[in-house]
Formats: sequence, structure tokens, C-alpha cells
Amino acid sequence: MYNTILVPIDVTEDALTQMLVPHVNAMQKMNNATVHFLAVTAPISNYLRYGGTILPSDFPDDQKQIEIILNELNEKIKLFSVPADKVQATATIGSVKDEILAMAEDIKADVILLGSRRPSMSTYLLGSNAASVVRYAKTSVFVVR
Repeated sequence: MYNTILVPIDVTEDALTQMLVPHVNAMQKMNNATVHFLAVTAPISNYLRYGGTILPSDFPDDQKQIEIILNELNEKIKLFSVPADKVQATATIGSVKDEILAMAEDIKADVILLGSRRPSMSTYLLGSNAASVVRYAKTSVFVVR
């Protein structure tokens, strides 16, 4: 049923990752699926837009940022019980929603499985990224809280 599972991971949110572990493990095992883990980091323009004015001289370039995030993602993947030959890991820079949706289409994901923070009125019952993915995804989305 689910041969290709996309699992976006926010490497800064340990609690969300922990919530996903049993769901990803069970879904992968039940379907012998390939699991594509994805970590997205915001572009430098977001930093500047939200109040940053001067970047530190040692601020990593895009390629270095991707390497750092990919290393953090690979550490998070160790929490899951997915066979190594069924794991794909990708890190990218961009809009979280856009990168998740683009990857889902690229890999022809059967389901997107992602965590969501505790809802508030401002996020209309789902976290803003989760809500956006649910709203625009062309495939099934499983949201874990």
C-alpha cells in the first residue's frame, strides 16, 4: 500500500521526531517501504527578513549548511528501526512546505508522515508547516501529534 514514505524531520525539534518513531517504524515494517527522510533549513534571506542584519563572518555557506543539516538528520535517523537499505536522507534549503511537496512529487511518495506541534488558534489546529502540507499535498498526509 505504502511503498514510498516521505518523512520530513525538523532537526531542531526532538519531541516531534520522537513522536514519529513508532509510526514510521510500524508503517515501514508493514509495507517493507522505502523511507525518504527530509530536513529543510530556511534560506539566508529569511534570517535577514526577520531581524538579522549582520551575519557572523563564520556563517556557513549554503553547501556547508546542507552538510550540517544532513549530519544532524543522519543522527535523528538512528532513532528509527528502518533497515539501512530502505533509508534515503536528503537535506535542502528553502521553504519547508515547498521542499516537502516537491520531494513528494519527485519520489512519487505514497504518503507523507510528519509531526505537528501542539495546535493554537493561530495555526488553525495544525502547525503552520503541517497545515500547509496537508492543504497542498497531492498524496495522503499522516499527521502525528
